[in-house]
Amino acid sequence: MDTQVGAADSVVHGDRFPSTRYVIKFVPQQEAWIVERMGRFSRVLVPGLQILMPFLDRVRYVKSLKEVAIEIPSQSAITQDNVTLDLDGVLYFRVVDPYKASYGVEDAEFSVAQLAQTTMRAEIGQMTLDRTLAERAHLNANIVEAINTAAADWGIQCLRYEIRDIHPPAKVVESMHQQVSAERTKRAQILDSEGSRQAAINVAEGHKQSTILQSEADKAEQINRATGEAEAILLRAQASAEGIRRIADAITNSPGGHHAVSLTVADKYVEAFAQLAKESNTLILPANASDASSMVAQALTIYDGITKRRNVSADQTLSPGSGSPSVSSTPNNSQ
Repeated sequence: MDTQVGAADSVVHGDRFPSTRYVIKFVPQQEAWIVERMGRFSRVLVPGLQILMPFLDRVRYVKSLKEVAIEIPSQSAITQDNVTLDLDGVLYFRVVDPYKASYGVEDAEFSVAQLAQTTMRAEIGQMTLDRTLAERAHLNANIVEAINTAAADWGIQCLRYEIRDIHPPAKVVESMHQQVSAERTKRAQILDSEGSRQAAINVAEGHKQSTILQSEADKAEQINRATGEAEAILLRAQASAEGIRRIADAITNSPGGHHAVSLTVADKYVEAFAQLAKESNTLILPANASDASSMVAQALTIYDGITKRRNVSADQTLSPGSGSPSVSSTPNNSQ
């Protein structure tokens, strides 16, 4: 980077040997030549045609304005959690002020390399091992910022710093592998348990839905059965009522209805009395139970009394202005 003119009035830069013996000079692109006049800084020659004064002007330094990459050798650094690491990297910088780069520091490349090493050690000491491995971009940015702050008087700008390799101790690497294996095993067990849990939840949910559906089916069945039984009872009651009504109409309106009733009652009485001999039950019977005619007559008398009382009540309802009718004859007639 830095080349100086010796006693032979020449500046070595690569394979070129610019000399002050010529008045006209052509400065290449992306280079800056530092000219001294009688040993004192005179000016900076920019790319293009330049004219020098013979014997008085001398090209003292030639600075390249291109971006330069230098390798930072491997070094040891201790993290915040006391782990020793071996790190190396690559630093990219360029000259932004040829005057400061020439007179501000003796060897800019060596100085910036040393500054990068010390800055990297300082930044590593503020971070744990896990953060160092996970936050390389943050670490690189901090190193670049620190170098630019320190190298501002050198006319050098650090563009970026890249950590190339990080080498932890062998035991730390083994422990990290064990930690990764344990973490993967933990995740596998967690996933397995989550699968089992979800399966149990699904089975329980299925049983719950099945039970709910079965109970709803039983409820619907019971409702249908109760509805059917209620309708059957209602139909039977309606049929019984209709049968009783028709029997009553037949007894009242048909000639000889009362005799038919008497005959039916007597027939039922004789049939029931005949069944007594077939049962082993002990019954209490009236004294004249063998007298069928008297029993039938007593039943018919009760029936006739009830019928006459109903007729009297109906007559009183039909004649509201007749006052309180006398019903004393009703018991006498019924007797």
